[in-house]
Amino acid sequence: MSTSPARSTWSSRWAFILVTIGSSVGLGNIWKFPYMAGSQGGSAFVLVYLLCVLLVGLPLLMAEIMIGRRGRGNPVTAMLNTAEETGNSAWWCVLGWVGMLGALLILSFYSVVSGWIMDYLYQALTGLQVETAENARQNFDTLLASPWRLGLWHTLFLAMTVGVIARGVVAGIEVANKILMPALFLILILLTLWGWWAGDMHTAWHFMFDFKAEVLTPSVILAAVGHAFFSLSLGMGAIMAYGSYLDRNSSIANTSLWVAMAGTLVGILAGLAIFSLTFRYGLAPSEGPGLILQALPLAFAHMPGGQVFASLFFLLVLFAAWTSAISLVEPFVAWLTERMGIHRYAAAWGTGLIVWLLGVGVCLSFNLWSAYKLFDLDLFGVLDFLTSRIMMPLSGMAIAIYAGWKMGLPLVREEMRLEAPMFSLWFWVLRYIVPTGIVLVFCHVLMPEMSK
Repeated sequence: MSTSPARSTWSSRWAFILVTIGSSVGLGNIWKFPYMAGSQGGSAFVLVYLLCVLLVGLPLLMAEIMIGRRGRGNPVTAMLNTAEETGNSAWWCVLGWVGMLGALLILSFYSVVSGWIMDYLYQALTGLQVETAENARQNFDTLLASPWRLGLWHTLFLAMTVGVIARGVVAGIEVANKILMPALFLILILLTLWGWWAGDMHTAWHFMFDFKAEVLTPSVILAAVGHAFFSLSLGMGAIMAYGSYLDRNSSIANTSLWVAMAGTLVGILAGLAIFSLTFRYGLAPSEGPGLILQALPLAFAHMPGGQVFASLFFLLVLFAAWTSAISLVEPFVAWLTERMGIHRYAAAWGTGLIVWLLGVGVCLSFNLWSAYKLFDLDLFGVLDFLTSRIMMPLSGMAIAIYAGWKMGLPLVREEMRLEAPMFSLWFWVLRYIVPTGIVLVFCHVLMPEMSK
């Protein structure tokens, strides 16, 4: 096995849990989960989503960590090492390449979207407020129309991300998450308590948890399956890379359960905080992607202490985006350092430069290049569709097939160290339920007329 001779490990199991939660808790949990719940009928989506996290997300999360720890390397090396050990084809390393490439493509537009959050944080800190819905729309449109503003925040966010990666696994990634994740949860709890005091938490609670069978449609179910898969950062190589730094004595099942529960809790608390203000100020929960950047600033402008809590809210979203972005860079940087022998500092900033250049194109796709389309999609739309709707599901499917059918029962059982009944249940779900769920995601995103 071609394992790196001097490989870092997390300082503790809790350090691994924190960094993996940081990878999973991103814009998908705080931005996307609330607006999807709002546009998909509230409680029906939430309850199906929770079930899908348990049946699809958690088993796949455990499998990806297992491959990373067993392979003891970046996603490509981990696949090569485990394939060699189990007598499988070296072509399985393509799975690692798909994950790493997908992660970098995602980061190129994720960084731009995170730049929007930084711009709104700056506006909140400087006291800029929007008084009407039209003002809120104009404010966002003005941001998108400025390539210089988009480029500035994109550059700053990416520099923050690469700066952490360049410091190394423990001194950079682990230390950053030990600071950012507790701060994120503290801010989220404060905002939830504020929503309970200043918002309409009663209506928000019933909207999210009072099950209404009449709004449970195939479209809602498939949307929940898809979001359960994407909200845990699966299929991008990030979890596999982080798992490769996990010591042999830590329980994969226990750590995975903590990660899944924490990520889900963040989405639930964010939904309660956001919807409590949404209902209190007469906004529509089905606002869609504009819920955070258009509807919420309007609510903050009309509530007591709005500037303070707007600043806290956008700081929360920024922290979540930052920890996720860090995990997107690490797989490729690990490959450059382990396989190519490049110093981590050079590998990190070189990777950052490539992502930055592609991100500049994304910035321009909202303004100067907005006329250029591919299948009626701008560059932002093309990258989003290619990664989240094609590459990530394909990678997730391959992980389930590889761990469930190709690695071999003895090796998988040895690495997982689960009691017989729990192992059998997990293995069966990984082999049959997870692939079925991912196929349904494909049907939903590629053939939406089938899900109506």
